[in-house]
Amino acid sequence: MRLVETALLADENIHPDVLAALRKLGRDIVSVGDRNLAGQEDAIILRRAVAEDRVVMTHDRDFGKLAILLGEPHVGIVYLRPGHILPSIVLQMLDVLWSTVDEVEAPFVIVVERRLDTVRVRLRKVP
Repeated sequence: MRLVETALLADENIHPDVLAALRKLGRDIVSVGDRNLAGQEDAIILRRAVAEDRVVMTHDRDFGKLAILLGEPHVGIVYLRPGHILPSIVLQMLDVLWSTVDEVEAPFVIVVERRLDTVRVRLRKVP
């Protein structure tokens, strides 16, 4: 599947301005708030994402732990590091991600990490 075309479920730690910008670009993205999942456990959010065939976008590393260490089913996880940064920086990180990774095979975990002015993208296929 083409990563740029995947449907997304944004965790509650993704800034509303990021959601608005992605929607303006025509991306299929909903938030946990849109799905009445705010405050729910990460496993419940992952299960909802699977039910809707969505990739979870988050600043929370616990999703990766659930997927990799505990084998929780998922379509994909995009983990953006560090968290709680300016929406403009998150959008730049996502631009790097979408220009770097084209095709993905579910399930997967992608870590997008920004350090100073460098963005590093790591893709991990999860068995």
